[in-house]
Amino acid sequence: MKLNSIKPAEGSKSDRRRVGRGIGSGLGKTGGRGHKGQKARSGGSIKPGFEGGQMALQRRLPKVGFHSSVNRKTRELRLYQINTLDIDTIDMEALKKAGLVANDTRRVRLIAKGEIERAVTVKGIHVTAGATKAIEAAGGKVE
Repeated sequence: MKLNSIKPAEGSKSDRRRVGRGIGSGLGKTGGRGHKGQKARSGGSIKPGFEGGQMALQRRLPKVGFHSSVNRKTRELRLYQINTLDIDTIDMEALKKAGLVANDTRRVRLIAKGEIERAVTVKGIHVTAGATKAIEAAGGKVE
């Protein structure tokens, strides 16, 4: 086999349509567009979703869902993540310095997942009831 002898499989390639090249081509005169109408004109196309003036489906259906801007700035932390820190007072600044939350975070919520073995003081952070019990059982407090 030589590179100059390679050909595509029989019937896999078809010739390009040469539209508007006379009667004998089979695509002369109207060029396969039929007679008159919007789709026969140059530049005549119907935008996706258009239903001939009927209210389009995407406009008939109700809007669904809601994305809270508050939730975009809120992060959740777990007790075992707090346990890794070497500081006694945990607040927003400490969490940002430690890299546990991003700098654009406005609210942090501490949830009871994992365990905490040492006493820590939590300030200015929302703590769930289960997390509060765990912190107080370890000798810490929530302010």
